[in-house]
Amino acid sequence: MTAGPSPVAVPASPFGRFVAEAAADGRLVVQPRMGFGDPARMRHGLERTRFAAATTVGTLTLDSYTRLGDHAAVRRALRAGLPLNGYPLVDLPAGRTRRLLDGLLGPDFPVQVRHGSARPTAIVKAMTRAGLDATEGGPVSYCLPYGRTPLRESVDHWARACELLTRLVPAPRLPHLETFGGCLLGQLCPPALLVAVSVLEALFFTQHGIRSVSLSYAQQTHPGQDEDALLALRRLAARFLPPGTDWHLVLYTYMGVFPRTGPGSRRLLEDSARLAVRTGVERLVVKTAAEAHRIPSVAENVGALESAGTAAELAARLRDARAPRPVPQADSEVHADARALVEAVLSLSPDVGLALRTAFAHGLLDVPYCLHPDNAGRARSVVDASGRLRWSSVGAMPLTADGPPGGHEVMTSAGLLTALNSVALRYDR
Repeated sequence: MTAGPSPVAVPASPFGRFVAEAAADGRLVVQPRMGFGDPARMRHGLERTRFAAATTVGTLTLDSYTRLGDHAAVRRALRAGLPLNGYPLVDLPAGRTRRLLDGLLGPDFPVQVRHGSARPTAIVKAMTRAGLDATEGGPVSYCLPYGRTPLRESVDHWARACELLTRLVPAPRLPHLETFGGCLLGQLCPPALLVAVSVLEALFFTQHGIRSVSLSYAQQTHPGQDEDALLALRRLAARFLPPGTDWHLVLYTYMGVFPRTGPGSRRLLEDSARLAVRTGVERLVVKTAAEAHRIPSVAENVGALESAGTAAELAARLRDARAPRPVPQADSEVHADARALVEAVLSLSPDVGLALRTAFAHGLLDVPYCLHPDNAGRARSVVDASGRLRWSSVGAMPLTADGPPGGHEVMTSAGLLTALNSVALRYDR
């Protein structure tokens, strides 16, 4: 991989510095979405991740009760010894988490907290007490797909969370915050909207004091369209993020319906690693062959990390080591549409949080197939014959529909199921 991190005028966070150093050395950082309720199993997962045959960072994925703020349910489960589907960071003593991380967390193995909460204040307090300084989410991406919290409340909570992070992480360390905006609903969202929301959430973070960020994008249905999206994301981040911001890009292996066969899922995972290398992405969040059936084990997570790392290393070797970073094309369709969305939102208010709320209230941002009350719900997408995601209806967004006309009539229930399963079926064949 030839692309390095973006130049910065401030010290990188421990998380950002690790990714930057790996990228400068031509290595793709790979990361699991691992989380277990049992601290001993969680430590085992982090140990195996750290010593995997790949360049890795660790993950503490929190349980769904914590995500929803239902801490009474977490405490009941802990007292009764009931299993949780993630790590209960907030309701375990900080010392317990520090012991879990002892000897693992450090400059050569940063750990990120992943959670899914529209109200992350308690999570931020708990993670910083435990010595952690990297997390992810966003006021839009952790609100619209995950529940019915009003967008206004999510924006306010996330503003406080950003400001808390800047105060609670002791200097000279900087906290790192990744926008989940490039992963809205996981699938069937045309790339321009994913790119635009990722950029806007990153701007929201920086407006509230965060100086080290990463911008996400989830692999979609067409590799060429994904390349355009990732190059557009890099170009727009360079254009709109404040000077001196430490930033990098993170790609997610396809988040929709995953192939059900082992060979199919491995091919999709390896293709995502090769996509990351082609586009200069610095970090990849992986999925496993078990995703279509159940929560993956530690061994399955490590297998996915090593498969992705090997695919990325081979792809980098096949490239000319002297090849320049891929040049983002200003005239790509994805770039033009994403820039139009970003500029339309920023024209509404110098306060990015207020601009985001206003944009959704007027339908200038509209996520297809999203049922949240604050989403206009007029936009619709289709997968065309080539496999590209297209807009069949754009609602009030400043875009032009480029798929078959008719909006709601285009996507029947049968068509929706076909679209949702198209990637899985293609790889399983």
